Amino acid sequence: MRLMTFRSEMETRWGVSTNEGVLDIETAREVLGEDVVPFGPDCEQLPGVVELLKQSAGRRELFLDESDLEFGPCLPVANKIICIGLNYRRHAREANMAEPAAPILFAKYNNCLASAYDGIDLPTTRHQYDYESELAVVIGKRVKRVSPEEALDCVFGYCVANDLSERELQMSAGQWTIGKMLDGFLPVGPYLVTPDEVGDPQNLGIRCWVNGELRQDSNTSDMIFSVADLISYISCYATLEPGDIIVTGTPEGVILGMENKVWLKPGDEVVVEIDKLGRMANRMTSSDN
Repeated sequence: MRLMTFRSEMETRWGVSTNEGVLDIETAREVLGEDVVPFGPDCEQLPGVVELLKQSAGRRELFLDESDLEFGPCLPVANKIICIGLNYRRHAREANMAEPAAPILFAKYNNCLASAYDGIDLPTTRHQYDYESELAVVIGKRVKRVSPEEALDCVFGYCVANDLSERELQMSAGQWTIGKMLDGFLPVGPYLVTPDEVGDPQNLGIRCWVNGELRQDSNTSDMIFSVADLISYISCYATLEPGDIIVTGTPEGVILGMENKVWLKPGDEVVVEIDKLGRMANRMTSSDN
């Protein structure tokens, strides 16, 4: 299932992207009278949405043209946003840093969430702006101290993410969060794809282009700590809840690792794509515009 959100007047609504168009979940509930709670990132709600899709089949009036919609973040509000640093072998090498013995964690917040097609404002007080294509994992069940063998059972879905960063801030303070928590610095989407359509999360191609130039071209198999390992590790110290996002790290090819560093600037377009999950395209903008 390919879930999404779209902006309608003053609210953000959940939808399901299908071959017939986008099913507006709330409208379908109202028309069909189905007893499905308003949708959120909870695995227990998926069977109800599946049944709603079945009941809506052939009812063209319940589906919207996806090209007419303004996408929202595929998860508009997160419980926790937990990001992982240096989690690809070749990225660690390009950064001239040793592979970590344990996952490196830092935080982002709800102010960072943006849609797959939003413009991203780059404050003019800084200039070392960088991209990081990443696989994001949305948790769907409450878990504590889950084993790696059982960890993927708590995954609600996967999506494309771009962990945008301001490197001077990130490196100057002795901790990374300040350079990561700027408004809009975590576009996610366009879809939140359920695990049955994704399969093995450790075998997904991941790519990034800047202004049409391929910058990152890797595979999640290069992760140092797998998705299952990350979920298990984090859950030893913090209970994972439905709606938590784990952003699993970036492969090699970021600007920080280049000898000639040309940082992102207003007008640049960053495209991030992951196999089976879709493609995002965000243009950088200026707060002076």
